Amino acid sequence: QVQLVESGGGLVQAGGSLRLSCAASGRTFSLYNMGWFRQAPGKEREFVAAITWSGDYTDYADSVKGRFTISRDNAKNTVYLQMNSLKPEETAVYYCASSSAGLLSATASYGYWGQGTQVTVSS
Repeated sequence: QVQLVESGGGLVQAGGSLRLSCAASGRTFSLYNMGWFRQAPGKEREFVAAITWSGDYTDYADSVKGRFTISRDNAKNTVYLQMNSLKPEETAVYYCASSSAGLLSATASYGYWGQGTQVTVSS
């Protein structure tokens, strides 16, 4: 079992940056692919970014390519999401999740989820 705890959310102005962290418990963190998703009020949860267990492959939603960067430190059991040039429409609760298999961008591929961290981007 994997427990995930996100941190780093907050209030930022449009064009600003935030770095989210997701700390995982358990000694098998390095075996999981990791993803970030977000959910705005009244909308479905959507894929943001993902990284394979080894860190050698990453995937991004088209809307964040070039602005967001996902990374991981397996020694620290932590995955990060660096978010630059944030937009007001990206206000949402951001979740990290772990996956043992399946399409990186698919919500159904992820079995464990954190509680989420709120990101609010003001205009």
